[in-house]
Amino acid sequence: MISRKPLVLGNKNYETVTKDICSLVETFPSPMYYLGMGGAQFLLLLYLFAQGMIVWYGMGMMGVNHPVGWGTDIITFVFWIGIGHAGTLISAILFLFRQKWRTSIARSAEAMTVFAVMTAGTFPVLHTGRPWLAYWLLPYPNQRGPLWVNFRSPLVWDVFAVSTYATVSAVFWYIGMVPDLATIRDRAINKWRKRIYGMLSLGWRGTARNWNHYEMVYMLLCGLSTPLVLSVHSIVSFDFAVASLPGWHTTIFPPYFVAGAIFSGFAMVVTLMCIIREVVPVFKDYITLEHMEAMNKIIMTTGLMVGYAYGSEFFIAWYSGSEYEGFTFLNRAFGPYWWSYWIMVSCNVFIPQLFWFRFFRRNIPWMFVISIFVNIGMWFERFVITVTSLHRDFLPSNWGMWVPTLYDFGALFGSFGLFFTLFLLYIRLMPAISIAEVKPVLTVGREGAHGHH
Repeated sequence: MISRKPLVLGNKNYETVTKDICSLVETFPSPMYYLGMGGAQFLLLLYLFAQGMIVWYGMGMMGVNHPVGWGTDIITFVFWIGIGHAGTLISAILFLFRQKWRTSIARSAEAMTVFAVMTAGTFPVLHTGRPWLAYWLLPYPNQRGPLWVNFRSPLVWDVFAVSTYATVSAVFWYIGMVPDLATIRDRAINKWRKRIYGMLSLGWRGTARNWNHYEMVYMLLCGLSTPLVLSVHSIVSFDFAVASLPGWHTTIFPPYFVAGAIFSGFAMVVTLMCIIREVVPVFKDYITLEHMEAMNKIIMTTGLMVGYAYGSEFFIAWYSGSEYEGFTFLNRAFGPYWWSYWIMVSCNVFIPQLFWFRFFRRNIPWMFVISIFVNIGMWFERFVITVTSLHRDFLPSNWGMWVPTLYDFGALFGSFGLFFTLFLLYIRLMPAISIAEVKPVLTVGREGAHGHH
């Protein structure tokens, strides 16, 4: 029988695991942390300025125009919803399949999901042009007379799907942290810290009954989250797939969007884990090359699925015999926006193929660069789907070009500021790795599992 490499390095025992994981919460972080936080805060201010100007002066500040009514806001909304997929997949689906390698990365991946969905949620609300009327999107029974939302619109399904996903993901993330928050509470010396973490840990005492209830709820939330992983991005794809526009009305969109979401989500997890390993050096013993390699294999696999989807779209456009469909796809690859299509294909199909080689799968700088390229490619995928189908429709007299403005760039790059600010606050204030899940995967029976003999 082949024994797997240990998932935790450094000959840890139960005491050192607790100390290492709580260290970031209990002590002052490294200068690298403050540097990262400064960069994130700058981008966040850029985001607030850009969106503030757009709300004040109107959507005309962005590049949207008559043929292209959907621009940066919708592209980036779909992008961030996709990023939010890997967290729940790592936590829920890999937990149900009893994959032990998820333990060190699951907590941060769940946090990533929550923050990515929060970032995504701001875009459609601001895209309406009147965000103060956003409550109109929610169907209140008998509240506003005969005025109801249009239940046939996929944009309304988005509201239900995304809000449900956000709620379940946040509850799942928080419930998983309860035993670890109680550990921080018990170690706290400061009175206020003890009180705050005491409230957050919901009176956890670590009794057999507590653990029994905790494991039951965790399993139920895993079961609830798993179909949501598949349903949310399927419903987001319906924003395009139920339209009658060539290039949009495709039955492949739901599975293709889900595969793309897992692809981009795992790329973002790899990016974040590379950063965490540098910001908190002690975490290198917990987030090992074995974890990174497993994620890189998933990126490579989903990249092949996405590449297959790109090819099958062209095949169906030709096979259908529809001249409109054929034109749309030729226009994508060779029209005025050809550069965006080939950036997408290069970043999503060709570059991830480097992960066939063990050297790239286990080399931190290389995987960091590749993971960033993957997310650049995935943003351009949403750009290609949205813009190239809209800018040339059935009437040549109706054709036009979409050109982004500085406010488009401010909204796009600034959204990363919002995301990274939330994420860096989280790793400073919460246990970024699950203490309760890492301890059972220590190499039990060997020296170092229960302390030195």
